[in-house]
Amino acid sequence: MKVRHFISGMACASLLAGGLLVGAAQAQDSIYVPLFTYRTGPYANSGIPIANGMHDYLTMLNERDGGIGGVKLNVEECETGYDTKKGVECWEQTKDKHPTVVNPFSTGITLQLIPKASVDKIPILSMAYGLSASAVGKDFPWVFNPPATYWDGMSMIIRYIGNKEGGLDKLKGKKIGFIFLDAGYGREPIPLLEQLAKDYGFEVKLYPVAGKEMQDQSGQWLSVRRDRPNWMIMWGWGAMNPTAIKRASENGYPMDHFIGIWWSGSDDDARGGGQAAKGYLALNFSGLGSNYPAIQDIKKYVVDKGKSQVEKDKFADTFYNRGVYNTAIVAEAIRNAQKITGKKVVDGTDVRRGLETLNITPARWKELGFPDFGAPVKVTCDDHNGHSPAYMQQWDGTKWVKASDWIEPMKDKVDPLLEKAAADYVKSNAGWPKRTEACDKSS
Repeated sequence: MKVRHFISGMACASLLAGGLLVGAAQAQDSIYVPLFTYRTGPYANSGIPIANGMHDYLTMLNERDGGIGGVKLNVEECETGYDTKKGVECWEQTKDKHPTVVNPFSTGITLQLIPKASVDKIPILSMAYGLSASAVGKDFPWVFNPPATYWDGMSMIIRYIGNKEGGLDKLKGKKIGFIFLDAGYGREPIPLLEQLAKDYGFEVKLYPVAGKEMQDQSGQWLSVRRDRPNWMIMWGWGAMNPTAIKRASENGYPMDHFIGIWWSGSDDDARGGGQAAKGYLALNFSGLGSNYPAIQDIKKYVVDKGKSQVEKDKFADTFYNRGVYNTAIVAEAIRNAQKITGKKVVDGTDVRRGLETLNITPARWKELGFPDFGAPVKVTCDDHNGHSPAYMQQWDGTKWVKASDWIEPMKDKVDPLLEKAAADYVKSNAGWPKRTEACDKSS
């Protein structure tokens, strides 16, 4: 397993005898933020830009501000290859160094780590992925998944489709295809999709894609061609996404009726299709491009100084910005933790409280150097998600452009299912601990 260790973007530790050597003095005067990343393997084309964005934003805070609250950030990457077993190994490898928060960046890894979080006192930030039910704070006090759950995302897509058809009532009799990575991630939104199909009278066609089929999918798209769904929705990742977009265009599927979740909308996903991919849609909740003061500061303090691994022509791509968004949340949670506790060097117990009081208003986004970069995000003791809106982006043949206003999730449909799913999870996991953590109020 590869582990990369950075302070101010420079490698400063090595892997020795299977363990990490970190000086005691360094551990005492820095804030430890491990990043579970995958720069290798079949999902690397999705993982690399996110890893770069996460790393570069935290490095920029070190270079520009001296860290957070006067304390340097000790940023360390642990390579998972998007493999669940390796992700759990990363957790075990880093937990004794008192992480402030863990970013698994894999639904499979997240599902395995959820039971460990409360035991090891390490909060999990599964930003818009993972177990949708973990939005229920009373049952999952150590897990956070802002700004929106997968179920929110599915409801936004159905709302968008309904609007294009002239109203949700017009979905009756329609056929909606769902092509998905056949793993925990891809299966996560199916219960809501099937419930919405009952509510609005449309038919669902499922097209699972096994990991070994990601770069083929010929069978799935022959079935799509046969079934002729009115709309297609994709929950893909890694090599699955550009392959699906290419297959859709080859089979003559109308690209403006093909919609991906926010993890199926990277620049590389669409670039492979080029002009043939024109019209393809995907949800997004983070800003496009580099025209933000904080993004420009990353360029100035990190990229231009050779302290980033990002390729210059991929700086501020969609998934790079998504990684930045993720660590902007981490940094804000650390600031909240410092404010709540009065401590400069905070740990996971403190940052859990910081995440639970997250309140990023439009004014706060602007203060952070991200005007209009994201919708407001508010997390509470009861709601560990916020259920924020997202917008639709569309590929114009060469780049993504914003194609809709913010789309609100169907909270009336999603919330009852989340509550039930959380209750079912607790019931099926005998001895699941009741919440004992005190509740801090958001500012």
